[in-house]
Amino acid sequence: MAAFVGSGVVTVRKRGAVERRVRRRTTVSVLAEGEDVKKLVAPSVDLKNGFQVPEQRTDPQLGFRFGSRKLRVFGGSNIGVLHREVASYLGKEDSEDPIVLKQFADGENYVRIQESVRGCDVFLVQSTCNPVNDNLMELLLMIDASRRAHAGQITAVIPYYGYARADRLVDGSEALSSKLVANIITKAGADRVIVMDMHSAQSCGFFDIPVDHVYGSDVLVNYIRKKELDDIVIVSPDVGGVARARQIAKECNDAPLAIIDKRRSGHNVAEVMHVIGDVSGKTAVLVDDMIDTAGTICAGAQVLRDHGAKAVMAMATHAVFSGPAVERLSRPGLFEEVVVTNTIPLPEEKQFPQLRVISVAETFGEAIWKVHEDYSVTFRA
Repeated sequence: MAAFVGSGVVTVRKRGAVERRVRRRTTVSVLAEGEDVKKLVAPSVDLKNGFQVPEQRTDPQLGFRFGSRKLRVFGGSNIGVLHREVASYLGKEDSEDPIVLKQFADGENYVRIQESVRGCDVFLVQSTCNPVNDNLMELLLMIDASRRAHAGQITAVIPYYGYARADRLVDGSEALSSKLVANIITKAGADRVIVMDMHSAQSCGFFDIPVDHVYGSDVLVNYIRKKELDDIVIVSPDVGGVARARQIAKECNDAPLAIIDKRRSGHNVAEVMHVIGDVSGKTAVLVDDMIDTAGTICAGAQVLRDHGAKAVMAMATHAVFSGPAVERLSRPGLFEEVVVTNTIPLPEEKQFPQLRVISVAETFGEAIWKVHEDYSVTFRA
């Protein structure tokens, strides 16, 4: 590990794997005549943990301490790998069993935090994937336990946000589940939420607390770039995903865009009609926010093959993989690769030869660090 400190910028390398660049803050203090000199030093760099740690100090002009908050990251029972990767990225992998998560014989969840979090910035990493209700309840109990332990600020980090698709009323007697879940998370005591690739942006507006919406497209685009594919075309599996596909196409050196027109006849049933755009002789990359039963994306892949695509890849942030998804995706000759992120843990029975899983730990690690340091999460200079 090495640290290089200079004026304006601090660069920290942690075990040769992570390079962090952070701005140094300097403070100028005007002292009245006869007043004791109190040095206000610039932030230090914690070489053990590999990220910037502001000094705990008192400004004589303002009368309160800066940099007094500590950062703690806890993970739910279903998100172990991603949580450990995020904690490692932040240099917070030193705690042993800091939180107890278990389920009683009758199905009730139990949560207890085993270390002091008083006044800390607490980040709770938990995907509300299948089993959705158990994981959601565990997240709520983690929030409540943190609040009762006097955490300074509680952020729910939800890589995959369940119930996000129930974001509109088709019938007046339906429940607006996405809004209700947002209300419950807020009422439980969360001060802020970090989510990745919500099914629709409007769901972020259901929260009455700040929401930082991060995107998995960055790691997916990097994967495409590293493959150095020729003649690729980015394909949206439906009209609703055009904005997402257009953005990815732009980041892939302005690759051409195609759209699959489909008509849905029922829940989890999609009928593909035709392709808008030229895919003949090209590598078609189908992009979506999630793959659930895989009916839409597999039917789309077959249509692309029928329209002359020389190869088809599928890329999605969330690998829900419900029901027959694995059987459909692993069918020989349909996909060269199915690329997803690790927002949802995949057991061995849901893995297959074409599957590629990319970690989003760095994306969430950066978001957590920026929230903790009061930097903008989404703004890019």
